[in-house]
Amino acid sequence: MNFASDNVWGACPQVMDALQRCNADAERSYGGDRWTEHAETLISEVFEREVEAYLVTTGSAANALSLSAITPPYGAVLCHPASHIMVDECGAPELLTGGAKLVPVEGEGGKILPGGVAETVAALDHPPHSVKASSVSLTQSTEIGTLYQPGEIAALSELAHGHGLKVHMDGARLANAVAALGLAPAEITWKVGVDVLSFGFTKNGALAAEAVVFFDPALAEDFIYRRKRAGHLWSKGRFLAAQAVGLLENDVWLANARHANAMAARLADGLKAVPGVRLSSPVEANELFPIIPDALHRRLQAAGAVYHKWPGEDAGPGEVMIRLVTSFATAQADVDAFVSLAREGASSGAA
Repeated sequence: MNFASDNVWGACPQVMDALQRCNADAERSYGGDRWTEHAETLISEVFEREVEAYLVTTGSAANALSLSAITPPYGAVLCHPASHIMVDECGAPELLTGGAKLVPVEGEGGKILPGGVAETVAALDHPPHSVKASSVSLTQSTEIGTLYQPGEIAALSELAHGHGLKVHMDGARLANAVAALGLAPAEITWKVGVDVLSFGFTKNGALAAEAVVFFDPALAEDFIYRRKRAGHLWSKGRFLAAQAVGLLENDVWLANARHANAMAARLADGLKAVPGVRLSSPVEANELFPIIPDALHRRLQAAGAVYHKWPGEDAGPGEVMIRLVTSFATAQADVDAFVSLAREGASSGAA
C-alpha cells in the first residue's frame, strides 16, 4: 500500500524492454544515434507538428533549462506559490537562468488566474528597478492534482503574450492530464499558446527521462549549449531516448496514465464513504488530498500504509491532510486494502 509518490515504483515493462534492445548494439554518442532520432520523431508525432525536443534526466533540469531559454537573468518567472519550481527545485531555475526571480501568483484550485498574472505584471512595471516579467509557468496537472482546461490555458497564454511573456508548462504529469481530459496533447499545449514544455516520462514509467519540447524552434537557439553546460547531455544518450520510445510507441504512456487515474478515482470513491474523511480538492488526475482524523492517520501508518502527511489549512483540530498518489504500477488490491483499512478504522472508533 505505497501511495507516497508516482516516483516510488521502477520502470514499466515496455521501458525495460526498450532499454534491453537499445543495449544490444553499438551506437553513435551524444544523441547522434537512431534511438534519439526515433524518440524525437515520436515526440513530434505526439504533438502533431515538428518540434525541437531535447532529452534530459530530471524534471528539475527540464524545468530550469526550459525557463533559461525564455527568461533573462534580470527577468521574472510568474508561477503558482505551490509549483514545483517554487518549492522543490533548490533554486535550480534561478541558477540556470543566471539569476531570474520566481514571483508567486495566487490562484484557486492549484491554478493561477489571468487576473493574478495581470496584477503581478503591473506590479513589476518599474524599470529598471524591478525585475522584468518575462515568463509564466503553468503546471499540468497541478500540484494538487487538478487540471487546467484548454480555455484556461488559452486565456493565460493570450494575456502573457500580450505583455511579451513566454509560456512554460511543467508537464511532469502531462500524461495524466491528457488521459483525464481525453484531448490530444496539442489541444492543451501549443494550440492554446504554450511555448515550451517540460514533458515528463519519469513519473509515468521511465527510470529517469524527461524532454524539453520547444514548439517554436527559434526559442531553442543555443539550447544545445545550455543542456551541455548543465551536465544533461549524455554520451550514451540513446538510453534516455529508449525510455521515451518505450513509452511513446503504441501509446503506452497514455495507458499507464489512464491506469494511474483510474486507481486514484477508485481510491477517492472508496474514501468518500468513510466517516470522518473528506477530500480537500477535486480528484481529476492521479493525486488526492484527503483530510482524515489524526487517530485514523496513525492507525493507517501502523498498518503499513505509506503516504505523506501534507500541510494544509483546511484540516481542523484533530485532523491531518495526507497526500495519496497512484501510478502505472498501483494495484487495485492495494487500493481496496487501503479503503478497507480506513473503513475498519472509522467503524472501530479510531475516526
